[in-house]
Amino acid sequence: MRSPDHGIFPQGFFSRIPANGQGALWMLLGGFFFSCMGVGIKFLGAEMNSFQIAFLRALFGFIVILPFALRRGLSGLKTRVLKLHLARGVVGILGMLSIFYAITHLPLADAVALTFTRPLFLILLAVLFLGEMIRWRRWTATAVGFVGVLVMVQSQGEFEFASLVALFGALMVALVSVFLKKLSVTEAPTTMMFYFGLIASVISAFPAMIVWTPPSFEDLAILVLLACFGSGANFCAIRAFSVGEATAVAPFDYTRLIFSGILGFFVFAEIPTLAMLIGAGIIVASSLYIVRREAGLGKKKPAVLES
Repeated sequence: MRSPDHGIFPQGFFSRIPANGQGALWMLLGGFFFSCMGVGIKFLGAEMNSFQIAFLRALFGFIVILPFALRRGLSGLKTRVLKLHLARGVVGILGMLSIFYAITHLPLADAVALTFTRPLFLILLAVLFLGEMIRWRRWTATAVGFVGVLVMVQSQGEFEFASLVALFGALMVALVSVFLKKLSVTEAPTTMMFYFGLIASVISAFPAMIVWTPPSFEDLAILVLLACFGSGANFCAIRAFSVGEATAVAPFDYTRLIFSGILGFFVFAEIPTLAMLIGAGIIVASSLYIVRREAGLGKKKPAVLES
């Protein structure tokens, strides 16, 4: 399978790489973009409230995606599932707020590691909202993954509020994945990003006004970079799963832990604790097992009915 979106890579580069290799490269690039966005968020969080950061991130992200969305024409933005876009926007901005808060108040690699509990929450959501039957292997992997969470968040002898916020953010991101699966049946990636940017900007504007402080020129420059990195990362993730198989592509998303650990060390002098490394390893291993198990079962049965 050949990707039409070669823009940032040399012409003809992708044509010589197998589809799964293309997906892996997109995921690696997306992971690096996500990690760079985390660095920017941590910088801004020292002086700016998370509500304001989330609003400006959503607004600048909307501005970045707007030309690409409008290039398809107004007819390309028509949708019959506006309520689904609205639900995704609300849940998405809650997840964004939570993760921004966690990144600001936790070591960068710790915050990123806790967001990788998303596949664990997806198992619970599949049971509650999709009526899926989950076998004992995946339940066991989910339980093991949450043991990794306990190892991480209790490394200091108590639960940190920021760690709980990070877990809530991961839950919201997992719920977003459910909405995205529904939306991707009829909606193009640019359409989904357009409506999310619009809805998230409107919703986050109200709490942002309460805590508003005038951003400096440097803050605005970082926010523009955040929008570019965030939109680029989302696009890369979408492209990765569209050109490659989930079992081949998904493991490369965990390179975000490596990127975040390196950036956290060199930029913020953060040194991961042994408990963080052990807990993150448990979370990653259990999440990878679940992803591979889900993909394997998906090949043996019809796709989930979308409505």
